[in-house]
Amino acid sequence: MTEAVQLAATQDAQIIPPMTFVVPEGVHALPVDASAAERPTAAAEFVRGLYPGGDDSLWQSAAPFYELLTEAMATAGLAFSAFGLFALDTRGVAHCAFTVAAYASDHTDPDIAAQGILATLSADPMNDARWLDLPCGPAVSRITLRELALSADITASGEPATLLTGQIQVHIPFPTGPFTAVFTIDTAAMEYWGEFCDMTTAVLQTVSFTDPAIDASAA
Repeated sequence: MTEAVQLAATQDAQIIPPMTFVVPEGVHALPVDASAAERPTAAAEFVRGLYPGGDDSLWQSAAPFYELLTEAMATAGLAFSAFGLFALDTRGVAHCAFTVAAYASDHTDPDIAAQGILATLSADPMNDARWLDLPCGPAVSRITLRELALSADITASGEPATLLTGQIQVHIPFPTGPFTAVFTIDTAAMEYWGEFCDMTTAVLQTVSFTDPAIDASAA
């Protein structure tokens, strides 16, 4: 089962043109578009969806944390923020963080904007930056891998360790206005890196800048 997502219409008092995309089952979106008054109820509903096998004790204790996390994500200007949790045959879970933001980019041609983004990202040797031709238009991807040092007091073995993490980031200039969308996937489940790359590719194929309301009225 998949879910269609529509980007918030406003961000930082700016009107953002419509953009939609589809996420797969297992992606749980934080209610970043909820108002401050709506946030406690929205966070409680989110927790029940994230932990469907839980009970009132778990849900009530977890809801305040996710309420604060939702507030932080909304304050950071994210239009979409979610956790990806995918059950494995080994009874474990592969996980990722998935966010989408839109920033004002003052461009009139998405192709020229994408060329500028590619040139900027390629200047950093730590980036694997590539041009993408998506159904919605030109885009630029950036893949980075980082190794984090973990101190002994937070590892199960009691010994210092390292943790490899990966990030996929895709910049998509709007063809309908001076904004650029940024899709970001972060994960430490690197044994499933290939699957997360495939998931990201599938999501990007669904990005559309057509107004759903106009499509519905024309149908």
